[in-house]
Amino acid sequence: MKNLGAYEAKKCFGELLDLARREPVQITKKGRNVAVVISIEEFERLLELEEELIAIKAKQAQQEGFIGVSESEQLLEDIL
Repeated sequence: MKNLGAYEAKKCFGELLDLARREPVQITKKGRNVAVVISIEEFERLLELEEELIAIKAKQAQQEGFIGVSESEQLLEDIL
């Protein structure tokens, strides 16, 4: 992963965008990591992975016997 200072990233923004299309670019400011610039394709891939993970966790919860929203609301209503 390429690393650029905030000033350099600002000064060479077009180059930053070109570089981010090839690999993630980490931006630092005053020695601290503050951001990572990635291509839209990489961002969309990460969103898809997140959705897949959520689906896997939901299926796991269902298999382990966790109840859904409507069932939990009914249970709370019955208790109260």
